[in-house]
Amino acid sequence: MRRLPLRWRETYALGRDGETAQDMSEPKPPTAAAVLVAAGESTRMRSSSGGVRKPLMRLAGRALVEHACAAFDAAPSVGALVIVAHRDDVETLERLARTSPAMRRVIRVVAGGAQRTDSVRAGVEAAPAHFDVVLVHDAARPLITPAVIESAVALAAREGAALVAAPVSDTLKRSSDGLRAEATLEREHVWAAQTPQAFRASLLRELLARAQRESFTPTDDAALYERYVGPIPLVRGERSNLKVTVPEDLVIAEAILAQRASETRRESNA
Repeated sequence: MRRLPLRWRETYALGRDGETAQDMSEPKPPTAAAVLVAAGESTRMRSSSGGVRKPLMRLAGRALVEHACAAFDAAPSVGALVIVAHRDDVETLERLARTSPAMRRVIRVVAGGAQRTDSVRAGVEAAPAHFDVVLVHDAARPLITPAVIESAVALAAREGAALVAAPVSDTLKRSSDGLRAEATLEREHVWAAQTPQAFRASLLRELLARAQRESFTPTDDAALYERYVGPIPLVRGERSNLKVTVPEDLVIAEAILAQRASETRRESNA
């Protein structure tokens, strides 16, 4: 398969004494827009939540999406948020964005598409074009931290893309029928992908356009980079950055938030 030309790599003209343009002036820190994907049906969770989809489920007094927005709001590089919502949640999320302090950087709420890639494309198209980096994040991951966000932005600005991921600790088995395990995978080479996944903004737009032309619909955005460019740089994620998938995950998430609040109180009293 023909790879995309790596136009996102920086080139610098040499100065008078062999200095590069980058050497001659202090580089500006990269700026980023974040696209929060909240367009799924939440089929596994809605039966236990009265029909509410995951982004609007309550966790420690706030909606899941508010927790995620608060982390991006606290990340210095992030200047704008776009929420991609289920079509039936667009108006509800617009109202929430107008009143929630955690969502003060939300500039648009747009409806998602049939596939995840369609939803991401809609969010990226709604993001302002002047940002250096675009982050794509699952709204169902409410415990992402500003430190991880900043690491992803910095690496994507430097190398073109960044995948937040964590090395797996469980022993992994392969089963073709769900009844018997056939083989053990080499876990030292296996990482669990998380979000955000960050990209140079112009590169992500190009990857999404090519995927649309080829009807390529991966389950995460890093797969676009892997398919059209090559291996994607990794940012080590945190185990606490869980994806809320089943009701029990809300209990775990609430415990993690309580622990964080307790640690913050201890530090402030120290």
